[in-house]
Amino acid sequence: MSDETTVLQINDSLWIPRAELTYRATRSGGPGGQHVNTSSSRVELAWDVDGSPSVTDEQRALIRSKLANRINSEGVLLLASSEQRSQHQNKESVTARFATLLAQSLVVPKARKKTKPSRASKEARLQQKKQRSETKRMRGGIRGDE
Repeated sequence: MSDETTVLQINDSLWIPRAELTYRATRSGGPGGQHVNTSSSRVELAWDVDGSPSVTDEQRALIRSKLANRINSEGVLLLASSEQRSQHQNKESVTARFATLLAQSLVVPKARKKTKPSRASKEARLQQKKQRSETKRMRGGIRGDE
């Protein structure tokens, strides 16, 4: 067997062995006639985030924080796919979605650099406020002393 089939590459620093992923085939919901009642084409993927030796503690913390709504109380990430009619295609689909979700969750956002508004932008804002104030003042009614 080649290396690509036994290991799933998430990004440059993370490779997950496919043995850590567990798949379960279930029946798809929704309408579909006689075929849908007999075939188990929906595929569920489960991956134990807490028990995986492939990820570091920092990566595990990032994954748990960003994918908290997809991880159950036992620390297992759950995904399902039932878009295709074929079990094999759903398995490939859910595996690809798993890889992209994990890659997105491991991206660390760039820290925001604090900046101050420039003197010109402050003056422009004050000038705009004065102009708006003058426009509204001119809308007033005609005074009786004239």
